[in-house]
Amino acid sequence: METADLFTELRSLGLGERLLTGDAQLAAFGSDALTAFHQRPLAVAVVESAAEVAAVVRLCHRRAVPFVARGSGTSLSGGSLPVGEGIVIALNRLDRVLSVDPDARTAVVEPGVINLAVSAAAAPHGLAYAPDPSSQSVCTIGGNLAFNSGGAHCLKHGMTSNHVLGLCVVLPDGEVVDLGGDSTEHVGPDWTAMFSGCEGLFGIAIEATLRLVPIPESVRTALAVFDSLERAGDAVAAIVGAGLVPVAMEIMDPLAIEAAEASVSPGYPRGGALLIVELEGEEEVVEGELAAVEGLLRDCGCAEMRTTADPDERALIWKGRKSAFSAVGWLSPDYIVQDGVVPRTRLGEALREIERLGAERGIRVANVFHAGDGNLHPLILFDGREAGAVERAEELAAEILALCVELGGSITGEHGVGVEKREYMKLMFSAADLALMEDVRAAVDPGRLANRGKMLTPPPPAASRSAAAA
Repeated sequence: METADLFTELRSLGLGERLLTGDAQLAAFGSDALTAFHQRPLAVAVVESAAEVAAVVRLCHRRAVPFVARGSGTSLSGGSLPVGEGIVIALNRLDRVLSVDPDARTAVVEPGVINLAVSAAAAPHGLAYAPDPSSQSVCTIGGNLAFNSGGAHCLKHGMTSNHVLGLCVVLPDGEVVDLGGDSTEHVGPDWTAMFSGCEGLFGIAIEATLRLVPIPESVRTALAVFDSLERAGDAVAAIVGAGLVPVAMEIMDPLAIEAAEASVSPGYPRGGALLIVELEGEEEVVEGELAAVEGLLRDCGCAEMRTTADPDERALIWKGRKSAFSAVGWLSPDYIVQDGVVPRTRLGEALREIERLGAERGIRVANVFHAGDGNLHPLILFDGREAGAVERAEELAAEILALCVELGGSITGEHGVGVEKREYMKLMFSAADLALMEDVRAAVDPGRLANRGKMLTPPPPAASRSAAAA
């Protein structure tokens, strides 16, 4: 009866048939891109306005019902996994680019806008939106913001948080507040940066003011083949050590190359490792930097090199790289995508150790990653139909994350913690650190209604919390 009352109240907000409660309707919302986790929500509210978002959140707050915001569901860490007794607030219909200001180089968008649509709206003004996750043709700005997404070109341009100037958000109690503004110059605490990457624990963004960048005059993309991942990693360190900052540096191993060729046929040269280096800027500067990069690649043992400025050829190169995650499905019925980070200077060491760990367990690992910032994306291949295969794959994934922390890195670069890496937070943070994070979260959301169960485990015992306070 209580659930029926909740549904009646939700419908009274004007949702009507946009309140989904049937089993068939809810099936599509039971998991995100990390399909290893599945949970049936109580209901899904398909909202069509910012006012409806606030109204649903206020109702959830009043009834102490947990809620999860969801865009396209492309999270790879279970970040938009529903809560069993909670409501999913689907934001896909909030998909308008509200304005583009070419003079201020800003765009104001709703959270359901597809990442690539921002650049499409800005292109007539000679501008673009820089963050470009591999899923940019389907992922939404709201999800990018929640997980502080990066992408192949984050080496030079930075993560989502570097391109968000202001936000309008609904806090977990339903209050609507403005954070930041339309300028990079702010006075006081940077609440916008704090909200970026909070994985939905601080509420739901309903509008974002984004920074745009000029479309570069010249872009050159180089493909370099090496006989090993270690040498390719060393080449990355050499380029950065020489003071050069390409817009992107990506590495793919033979398995990842094989998968990309099977999927979209980008025509990659074959070898022990493929390094993609992209440079952009004024034409004269780019040509000078390209010559320097080519010399460093040869010094590091590059076996073959190609360069292109042709837009179609460049698009195919990036199509191959960005298809790598899904393309691995051509090689294996099941796989786990990991997301650890290591210092650039230890890339070669990390890759060598991942290869050893995979060989020990008899598990193939396809490596594809943002080499410029040391963000590894090892794809652990397995067949879930085999007895114990899932457990072995998960054990290897845990070992790789532990390796990243041991080498001075992190358990995540851009996929977030979600539910997948929640138990690994203790590898990086002390009990006191985690207790302090929980205190901050509780100050914003005492009932822990917003995206409950993500990133942080349940509150630690009182003794640990008092130690953090001390």
